Amino acid sequence: MSQSIDHIVVLGGGTAGWLTASILAAEFDTQAGIKVTLIESPSTPTIGVGEGTWPSMRSTLLKIGIPEKDFISACSATMKQGTLFTGWLRGGEETYYHPFTLPHGFTELNLAEHWSSGAFGQLPFASAVTPQFAVCEAGLAPKQLQVPDYAFTLNYGYHLDAAKFAELLRNHAVNRLGVHHVLTDVTGINASAEGAIQSLTTTSGPVAGDFFVDCSGFRSLLIGEHYQVPLRSQRDILFNDSALAVQVPYDEAQSSIATTTRATAHQAGWFWDIGLQHRRGVGAVFSSAHGERDSVERALDAYLRRTGYTGGLDEASPRLIEFSPGYRESFWQQNCVAIGLSAGFIEPLEASALVLVELSARRLAEQLPRHQAQLGHIAERFNAEFTGRWAQIIEFLKLHYVLSQRDDCDYWKQHRDRSSIPEGLLSKLEEWQYRCPWHQDEHRVDEMFPAASYQYVLYGMGFRTEVDLSVRRNAAAQHQKAISLSHEVQQQAQKLAAHLPAHRQLLEEASVRGFATR
Repeated sequence: MSQSIDHIVVLGGGTAGWLTASILAAEFDTQAGIKVTLIESPSTPTIGVGEGTWPSMRSTLLKIGIPEKDFISACSATMKQGTLFTGWLRGGEETYYHPFTLPHGFTELNLAEHWSSGAFGQLPFASAVTPQFAVCEAGLAPKQLQVPDYAFTLNYGYHLDAAKFAELLRNHAVNRLGVHHVLTDVTGINASAEGAIQSLTTTSGPVAGDFFVDCSGFRSLLIGEHYQVPLRSQRDILFNDSALAVQVPYDEAQSSIATTTRATAHQAGWFWDIGLQHRRGVGAVFSSAHGERDSVERALDAYLRRTGYTGGLDEASPRLIEFSPGYRESFWQQNCVAIGLSAGFIEPLEASALVLVELSARRLAEQLPRHQAQLGHIAERFNAEFTGRWAQIIEFLKLHYVLSQRDDCDYWKQHRDRSSIPEGLLSKLEEWQYRCPWHQDEHRVDEMFPAASYQYVLYGMGFRTEVDLSVRRNAAAQHQKAISLSHEVQQQAQKLAAHLPAHRQLLEEASVRGFATR
């Protein structure tokens, strides 16, 4: 094995593998600099369920050079403006939004304080602080056709067909970015006496490399099977370990397309409902310790029927996906790093899987040294950073459950058991009784879940912060500023409602004409 790092081998296709390979190839000159090879098994199916992204995907696609029109057309993609939650608080039809746009004036004034003190009357929190609430309610797109590729009027990510996305990335990586594609099965791993991987034995011959990326999914062939890095289970905190996934057509060809992920609670978990251009992706996430498959299937059938797919499961067979909620105790070992499901998986809530792939691949592209001797310190920093990111994911996902007031089943009651709540989250909840989270709490500019995300979940779920604004020297001026900002939100909402197109209309026009050039 050479001392310089000239050849990166990515093991595993699917979204994680091809997205990682594309990000690396877009960073490095694959002809004169670092070569990127991706090994894909012809006999191993991909999971193919991760259909939601965060807004970060826009900058990723721009960076690797895929025009937004091509992406939307090839992947049946739609624009995701956040998540609509139903039934999480009391088990009824109550709803709240977690939108992607920050509260208005977020860097200058914390509107959550003024909402908590009653300054905006009975308006739901998201409605009071961002026009995206009204736009989502109306089923409108987050931009117009005149807005350039990946730019936005309101912040958005995507819903996409995972299989089509992997195919688009594969073609782009191979034909435009110079990634070498090897279609073969790995049968062995060859390492040096010091433990670094030197090559992979495959059915079509050995593939040598200087650095290896494990994107082999739940099998985790390199980090899990070869290096034996254990999974740090989170089952005692977040109970879900199974999902029933199904794809169903719209009830009408020109049905409106939801502009949010719909997350609807049930007695042993929750349903996801994702609208693509040609179909809906629907699934029931559940805890096998709290619900039998048969009962969850009946609940999924009832959900499909009441949301427009009258055939229910009589006309669609769900696929069972089982997983162990957790993440690796370390992600980077020797000259190998795990990205995607091989690094860990918790559950689909808030679509953290793909954003972790983006962040991991970007960090690898930024920090990968040219020489083997430098790997140790970088691996330490990478492992510390992503252990922290996983801990943040755990806390943020748990927040959705601990705020529930449901008492109709053990699943929801046990989520509020103090022993299942991370100490860090307990401390934050105590602090938030008297202080609203704000942007100054954030430690990184690329936080996965900024303070605004915590605000939307906290106050959407009925949490109350007791804030005494009267003791502040400029209390009256701040109050007037807050009222003014909220009025601007309502004015913006009216203006956007008059000018933004329907979601399906924009997608159809963009697929043909594309967006304005920059």
